[in-house]
Formats: sequence, C-alpha cells, structure tokens
Amino acid sequence: MAMLRVALAQINVTVGDLDGNADLVLEWSRRAADARAHLVAFPEMALTGYPPEDLVLRQSFGSASVALVERVARRLAGEGLGELAVVVGYLDVDGGPRNAAALLHGGRVVARYFKHHLPNYGVFDEDRYFTAGDRFVIVRLHGVDVALTVCEDLWQDGGPFAVAAAAGVGLVVNINGSPYERDKDDTRLGLAARRAVEAGAAVAYVNMVGGQDELVYDGDSLVVGADGTLIARAPQYDETLLVTDLELPTAAGAGAGGTVGGMTIGRTVVSELPVPAYPAQPPVMAEALSAEAEVWAALVTGTRDYVRKNGFRSVILGLSGGIDSAVVATIATDALGADAVHVIGMPSRYSSDHSLTDAEDLAARRGLHWRVVPIAPMVDAYTCVLPLEGLAAENLQSRIRGTLLMALSNAEGHLVLTTGNKSELATGYSTLYGDSAGGFAPIKDVPKTLVWQLARWRNALAEKDGETPPIPQNSIDKPPSAELAPGQLDSDSLPPYEILDALLADYIDRDLGRSALLARGHDPEVIEKVIRLVDLAEYKRRQYPPGPKISLKAFGRDRRLPITNRWRETV
Repeated sequence: MAMLRVALAQINVTVGDLDGNADLVLEWSRRAADARAHLVAFPEMALTGYPPEDLVLRQSFGSASVALVERVARRLAGEGLGELAVVVGYLDVDGGPRNAAALLHGGRVVARYFKHHLPNYGVFDEDRYFTAGDRFVIVRLHGVDVALTVCEDLWQDGGPFAVAAAAGVGLVVNINGSPYERDKDDTRLGLAARRAVEAGAAVAYVNMVGGQDELVYDGDSLVVGADGTLIARAPQYDETLLVTDLELPTAAGAGAGGTVGGMTIGRTVVSELPVPAYPAQPPVMAEALSAEAEVWAALVTGTRDYVRKNGFRSVILGLSGGIDSAVVATIATDALGADAVHVIGMPSRYSSDHSLTDAEDLAARRGLHWRVVPIAPMVDAYTCVLPLEGLAAENLQSRIRGTLLMALSNAEGHLVLTTGNKSELATGYSTLYGDSAGGFAPIKDVPKTLVWQLARWRNALAEKDGETPPIPQNSIDKPPSAELAPGQLDSDSLPPYEILDALLADYIDRDLGRSALLARGHDPEVIEKVIRLVDLAEYKRRQYPPGPKISLKAFGRDRRLPITNRWRETV
C-alpha cells in the first residue's frame, strides 16, 4: 500500500473572472502545499466558473481558458508549488468545446481529461455546449494510479467508473459543479459510495461553493473508501480545504491499456516511487446541517453572491409587516449585514395598523435602514385621472410600490429584492410590474409553508444563541394578506397553503398529470382550480427576477414551458 495526502479545495469562483479564479487556485494550492498535500483537486470548470453557458460558444473565451491553464501550471512552478499535483477544471477546445480537467505538475499540463457523460436535464444543457470525451485518463502519482472524472461521470451507471475497475486504479478524483437542492447531500453520499464499490477504488469528490445566478453550490466535498465507507466530509457552504490521508494500492507494472466500455485508456507517469511513510492526520467529518439550516444557508449564499458578484453594495425591499418580506429582509441581513439593507414601509388606505408597526419592529430588531412613504396620495393622483375599480385598483397600488422601489434603486444604487414565494409565483398571485418588480428574488423557490417553517427556525436559532429573534411573532401568526382591498386575505383567492403547496409540489416539481394527482388524493375541484391558475401564469413567471434554486424543479431555467400553449390536463 502507498500513502497519499489528498486535499479538496472547496472554493467559490465567478463565471468569466478567469484571472480572479486563477488567483484562487494559486492561493488554495499554497494552502494545500502548506498542509503537505501531495495532490489538490479544484471544482469543475474552476478556472472559467460554472456554468459558463453561451460564453462557451465564444472562440475568444475558449482560447483564453486554454491559455490560462498553461499559465497557471507555470505560475505554480514559479511560486515553488511545482511538485504539488493540481487537478483543476477548465474549458478546452480540442476537437470541440470540452468540459475538461487538467492535472498540473512541474510547470506543465501533464494530463487532460474530457468529461464523458454530459447532462442534459433540469438546469443542465451540456449537450448544447460540449463534446463528450472518450479517453479515460490515469496518472501515476507517487506509485498510485489516479483517474480523473468530472461531475456527471459519477451520476451515471457504467462509463468511467466501470473503466476504473477494469484499469485497476487506486483513486478516482471527481471534480464537480453540483448545484444544491433539498436533501441532495444524502443522494451524493450514497452515489459516491456505490461508485467507489463499482470502481474498486477510493473516490475523492470535490464540489464548489457559492451562488451563480439561480444556482447555489453547497460544497459537501467528501472522500469515500473503496468499500463505500465515508472517510472524510467537508462542511456545506464554507470555503475550505478538506485534507485526508489515504492508504491506496501501489500500482504495479505498466498497467492495462486498450479500450474498455467505449473509452480508450491513456496513462501518464509523474512519479513511480511511493512517498516515505508518515503519520496520518485524523480525517475531518463535518456535522450535517438540519433541513432548515441548509435551505437557509442556500438562500443566504445565493443572495450574498448575486449582490456582490454583480457589483451592488446594498439592497432595498418593501417591508409590509407580513411573513414573506420579513423573511427576505432577514435573509438579506444575514447575507450582507444590516448596514447594507434598506427597507421601506409603503402603507395604503387599506393597510392595517399592525402592518406598519410589525415592519418597523423588524427593522429595529435588526438595525436596518427604515423609512415610510405613504402611497395613498399617489394612488389618488392616478385615480383622479383614470378612475379604476376592483382588481385594476388593487394592482395599481402594487405597481406604485414597485415604481417607488425602482426609483430609489436608481437614485441610491440599491438592488431591489422581490419578496414573492413559490406558491404565489406558481398561481400568479402577484402583480406584474408591482410586487414582481426587482432584481433578485430570494424566496422565489420557497413554498409558503416552508417560509413559515424557516421563520420559526430562524427565530429559534436566535433564541438559542441568546439573541433577539429577528422576525416579530405577529408577522408569523397573522393570516397572510396582500392588503389591497378591505379585509382582504390570501384565503379568499387560494386554497389553504398546506393543501396548495402539496398539490403544487406534485404538479410542478414532479410533473404529475390530472389522473396522477387524483390518485395522490388531491381534491378534484382544487386540482381544476390550481392547474388553471398555474398554467395561466406562465407569462408572469417569464418576467420574474431570478432567485436561488432549492427544490427539485425551480421556475426559470429548471422548468421551461411555452407561454402560448393550448394543452390542458384532461386525464
């Protein structure tokens, strides 16, 4: 057996920031060297950021990426890191655009691997962008045969991991840009364990952290033994270096070549001799987050990175005293700090007294910038010129609020956060150019019932830490209302949220049709009403700001239906 100290660099990169991402690779490679690692692995397309989407189609971008990986290899050697083996993801253009991994050593690129399985489902469009690889790359490092794979290669049966078994490798490095969704950490671990057993080799799985538009990466890097046993695990959402000592089979002879499973085995030798034996350090085993904690961290991370990576320094939102805006304000404060969060009360003639007092209470609890701008005079000015009644009058109030927020955004440079939740967005229970106006939607993919659950969890966390709960209890307890008409409640227009959210999860996330929904026990009248609301609101959702994906199927790039569409669920 041979010993190998492997470091997994769980870092936060930015799409298109090639020089900044390269600097991160150098910085974390230095940390790995200081930890006396023999190999450090970085996430999928770490040098370009992931997913680069249509940037892949620009020749200039591909050429810059290829030149950069060579330059990073030279920089590593120039800074005394040439003996460290560095695995890093990038965009290659050899034979077409490639989602690639390179192993850097001694100032040069000693091996390149092109992703074999290209996902084309959910948020992934890799068949649009990349050419699949058919070469299985093995690098012998300190007497251990190390194979390179990229993300989806782990998620598919057969393919590279079956080839790894035939080739007799000791370690498979899998670099990832695997977006977060609820409970995915459990899925990843089980999958990595199965692939390790399939390959008969240890698996080192590294994932990125941070937000990229609608996607959030939670890290959760891990190392699994050849028998599927979890050896080490990094925390979710933290930039960190997971360092693990492994005892691995010593490679013997030249090793088998040829073609297995449609992949040609290619081998490169960096060093034949194992490193001298050394004391192993205890493996790191991060504690798993609770269900609410990991969702909250995803929302905070997605909001923080969208704001900062797009050059904003502050945000603004309407604070109504209701649960949705209270949760969004709390997320924003956790993400950016109180000084960067501006909240505004915009009472109308139908606003209850507690709406303003609850909003002011939350602002005071968190130390947010708070102001009040009554909208009744503006509504009167409109209706004097154009008398409106009913829904049109209700929507006018919402649109005036949206206009106010956008005006303050222009005047003061804030990013406007919208406060709608997934239940409202699904059913069209929002006003186009009103409460839907803004630049980012932190709870866009959060059902209303989960909004309440998160609010209670966040308050309980504050109490546990000896802090003042951020969300006023009245904001949690009172019946939800848009307050655009006298005595208005959400329940006037929508089924109870417990019933609605269960149906929406089946219809939207699981794509179940009418007959399947009936078989699941949903009420026929509720099915009829909700399907109609969801289908009619597609045009609104197309114009809604991006927000962090946390569910199996989020609105936006994850769920794409035609706006002009006469299909109706009838069976």
